[in-house]
Formats: sequence, structure tokens, C-alpha cells
Amino acid sequence: MSRNDQSDLGRRGFLAGATAVAAATSVPTLATRAAAAAAPDAAANRPNILVILTDDQPLHTEWATPNTLSWLVDGGVEFRQGHVATPLCAPSRSSIFSGRHARHHGVRDNSSPYNLDQSTTVQRHLQQAGYRTGLFGKYLNAWSNKDIPPHFDEWLLSAPVTYNDGTYNDNGTVRTIDGYSTSVIRDRALKFLDKSATDHRPWFAFVAPKAPHGPNTPEPKYADTPVPAWNGRPSVTEEDRGDKPEYIQNATRTLADGRTVRRNQLRTLLSVDDAVKALHDKLATLGQLDNTLVFYLGDNGYSWSDHGWGAKSVPYRPAVEVPFYVSWPAGGLGSGTVDDRLAANIDIAPTILDAAGLAPSPLHDGQSLLGTARRDHLLIEWWHRNPGDDPHTWSSYKSPTEQYIEYYALHTDSAGQEVGTGELQFREYYDLANDPYQLTNLLHGATPADERRLGIPALAAQLAADRAA
Repeated sequence: MSRNDQSDLGRRGFLAGATAVAAATSVPTLATRAAAAAAPDAAANRPNILVILTDDQPLHTEWATPNTLSWLVDGGVEFRQGHVATPLCAPSRSSIFSGRHARHHGVRDNSSPYNLDQSTTVQRHLQQAGYRTGLFGKYLNAWSNKDIPPHFDEWLLSAPVTYNDGTYNDNGTVRTIDGYSTSVIRDRALKFLDKSATDHRPWFAFVAPKAPHGPNTPEPKYADTPVPAWNGRPSVTEEDRGDKPEYIQNATRTLADGRTVRRNQLRTLLSVDDAVKALHDKLATLGQLDNTLVFYLGDNGYSWSDHGWGAKSVPYRPAVEVPFYVSWPAGGLGSGTVDDRLAANIDIAPTILDAAGLAPSPLHDGQSLLGTARRDHLLIEWWHRNPGDDPHTWSSYKSPTEQYIEYYALHTDSAGQEVGTGELQFREYYDLANDPYQLTNLLHGATPADERRLGIPALAAQLAADRAA
């Protein structure tokens, strides 16, 4: 039995019911925070916050991250329904910072990072509440490396993002730093943590390596590491894509292409796992493991040639579902449990403010994961930068058991604003309970009676309401 299989069986052994576990662990957490907020030294009781964000990491990459699993899954909470609200780098990161959907925070594509309202970000709220804040690694696509990332006290901003001997904005000085980027980012984050030995303010660290984003360049010591064999999945070897939109029908990525990307991603993630272990060990040395709230997730998933597609940006599960781990032993999130609720990157900012005892923002689209709130579906969206290119702009209603998708004649202009007629171009509907690999679009050839039987009118109405909210 593999280590991952053992861990999975161990985690499942904790579950007589994920909902009951989540409820049981969250109640004392709320009480603890209320008591801390009432105390004179409330700030001293606030947890440290560590967000570790990988770039393009899909599910099924656990082989490469055993240290991460040992710390944050066996010793935390695994959200197996972890999602991103937009499967693209800058919009996803902006959702993490703001707790908002891209349609609300304004960063709909990778070319408009300055649209983000910085007054809404969690780093602003934490900095104003007395937190020491640091950013290490990738920030937002198209952000000038000469510009300071707002509301961070310290930063090592990697831009443009490269794997070796990269250019960084180092606390206001743009310079080249020799070395492998994941290691460079790790070392600066460790120095930031070290300062807490003498600076006793709570801290927020956003640690964002490039890995496993293309070109997936592994660290030299891992360049030839063998990875487990992979024979694809039904969505990779799907022969008939005639029920899919035209861009998927024309997609040409093969199983061999998927194997190559997977192999390179796994190799680059080995260095991320080393960095996570170093962060864990530093917190242990500092005595801060117990009261540090840690998030680990990918900014989006990635298709290993699923449906012939070899990227993100699509509404299918490999692109929108991501590893999503949370640990905070002092808050009751440290016992190696699984939470089956729908979780998303828009939930991170509300959870952080909740843990820090700060007032929730009325602008948040997400919800704190510390309580028992449960949603029945998510709004997931993506905008195309150029008119007519593939895939077209789309929005999706996604629950654990079904997914409804609409494509539109919309795109973003040079200012990152939505333009176009909005005309409906194509629709898809998948029964995820019986068709987890999304092989059969049940709207292909469906009659109005079929659509009523499937509940499509209600799903379309809900999606329209979500987009208008």
C-alpha cells in the first residue's frame, strides 16, 4: 500500500460524517475567538496567517507532496471539494486577496491587475489591524516589477516569473537573484518568519512559487526523478467529442502530451514540498505551529489532455478543482479530517478575517470556513481576452452532483472590462454523480421536455441570478 493510500485510509477513518466533524470542530473555535477578542491582549492572541499558493496545480499530484500532506492533511483539514472561482492566475489570486468573484473585484483576465480595488484586500485589513505582512513569489500577472504590492510590509515579488536566476522586486529594488526560484522564495519567507522571534506582532505571509506552471522546469536534483506511471483517465482518451463546444472538438492534445505535462509538474512540485517542510520546521522552531492558520491550494487546476485540452481556462473539473488544505490546531483544525463542503478561493479572505477576530466585509462573496455554513453550488466563470478566440467566455453552475455551463459572445477589452453582445453561444450539462469525467453532455440533442426533466430551466435561472448578484 502506498503512503498516499495509507494517509487516505487514515483520514477516512476519522469520518463518521464530515459535516458532523466540521460542526464539532468549529463551535469551540468560535468561542475561543470571541474570548480572545474580548481580552485586553486580543492582538497577541490572533493567529499568524500563512497562505501557500502554487501555480497551475491540479488534483492528483499528491505523490509529489508527502510533507505537505503530512502537515496540512494528516494534521489539518482536507477540503475535497476545493475550487477556484475563475480558473486563471490573476483573477484567482485577486479572489483570494479580496474574497470576491472576478466580476466584482474587476480582474477578469491576466492583463488587468490594476483593476483590483486594493482597499478590499485581506492584506489591507490585516495590516491595519496590526499584522506584519509579507509577499514572496508571484503576485498578479502583468503587474510591473517596478511597482510596490500594496499593503505588504516586506516583499520579494517575482516578475517576470522564471525558474532560474530570476528578476525580483526586493523591497523596492529590482534585481536579479541567482538560484532556483522556489528555493529563493522559500529562503526569503523563512527570513520573514525568523523576525517573529523579536517582533511579536502576528504576521501574514503569502508564499507563491511559480511551480508547477509551465515550462515546469524542475530543480536540477529532481530533473530525472522517476514519477509513477499514468495511463490517463476516460476524459483523456475520449473518442467522441461531438457533444462538446467546437473548440473542444478541435482540441488536439494527446495522452502522451498529458503524461509529459504531468511528469514535469510532479518534478517541480517536489521542490515546493521541500519548501513547505522548511516552513513547517521553522514554525516548529519558533513555537508557532499551533497558532498559525495555514492554507495550501493551487490558483487553478490544469488539464492533462482531458477532452483533448492541455491548459486551464475551461469549465471542466480538472481545471476548476484544486488541492485545498487548511490547518490551525489552536482553532480546532488540526486533527486530520475531511470536510465535504463546497469550498473555493473566495472563502479564504472571509476565513482569515474570522480567525483574526476582524469584522467580515459586506463585499465578500465567499464565506468563512470556520463555521458550519454550507452552500449547495458555486458560480464559476472565465472571460476571454480576445473576441472570437477559444474558449468563449463562460459561466457555470457547479454542485457536487451536476454542472451546467453557458458560453457567451463576450470578451474583455484593453481595460479588462466586459464587452460584447452577451448572446448565448453554447450550453453543456453534466450529471457528475454518474459521469464524473464529463463525457456526455446531456443537452446535446435534448428536447424541451428533456431539459425540463433535467431541471435545466431552474439551473439557467439560478445561473442568471448568480451572474446578476
